[in-house]
Amino acid sequence: MKRLIGAWSLLMLLLPAAAMAQGLDGSDQLIVVTSKNWDDIQGIAQRYERHGDRFEKFEAAFPVVLGKNGMGWGKGLQIDDQPQGPIKQEGDGKAPAGMFKLGTAFGYDASASTRLTYLALTPTIECVYDSQSARYNQLVDGAIVAKDWNSAERMRRKDDLYRHGIFIQHNTPASPGAGSCIFFHIWRGPIAPTRGCTAMAPEDIARLFNWLDPRQSPLLVQLPEAQYEQLRERWKLPEH
Repeated sequence: MKRLIGAWSLLMLLLPAAAMAQGLDGSDQLIVVTSKNWDDIQGIAQRYERHGDRFEKFEAAFPVVLGKNGMGWGKGLQIDDQPQGPIKQEGDGKAPAGMFKLGTAFGYDASASTRLTYLALTPTIECVYDSQSARYNQLVDGAIVAKDWNSAERMRRKDDLYRHGIFIQHNTPASPGAGSCIFFHIWRGPIAPTRGCTAMAPEDIARLFNWLDPRQSPLLVQLPEAQYEQLRERWKLPEH
C-alpha cells in the first residue's frame, strides 16, 4: 500500500489521535528499545505483536544507536508525575525515554511501500527546533509556511540518514524546551551516536516500514534496562 501526502497536510501528521488508549491497552504492535544504562549510546530494539492478552516477540532483535548523551525522560504517554532519572531538554543530546506514539514515515523517494502515512521530503521541508516558534517540533514546508523560527533542520540531506525515517511523537503537542524533531532514521554506523534520535541499519528501518500498521496503534517503549524492569508490571510490558 502506497500513500503520499501533499505539503498542505504536514501539520496534521503530528497531531495525536482524538481518543488515545491508556498505555498499551489499545496497541497491537510494540517496539521496545533498551540500553544498559542512562548514558549508553547503544541499544537493542525488539518488535512485539499482540496475541490475545499478551505480546510475543516478532522476529529477531536488532542493534540501534541513541543520543550522544544517552537517554533522558521524554514527554510521551507515561503518566508518572516525577520519574527518577535525567529529564530530556532541547539540545541535550539525549534520546527520549518513555512510551511514545509513532507519526508519519518520511524519505527521499516520491513514494514508499508502507502502510504508514508517508511524506516525500523536498529541499524546503524543515523540522523546527526553535522553541519560541509556533511551529516548534513540527515538520513544515518553508516554501509555504510563514517563517517564525531561527533554527530548524533541513530534512532533505546530502547523506542517507533521512532516506527512510519515522517521526517519534515525543513532546507532541510541544512544550517549549522539552525537545524536538526525534526520529527513527538510518545510522552513520553501529558506534556513531545521534543528537537524540534512535538510528539503525538501513535494512532494519526498511523492516519497520514494511511491518508497522497504523491500524494496530503501534507504540515505542524506550528505556534503560533497569527502568524497563521497574515499570514492566505497571505499564503491562512484555518480558524482555
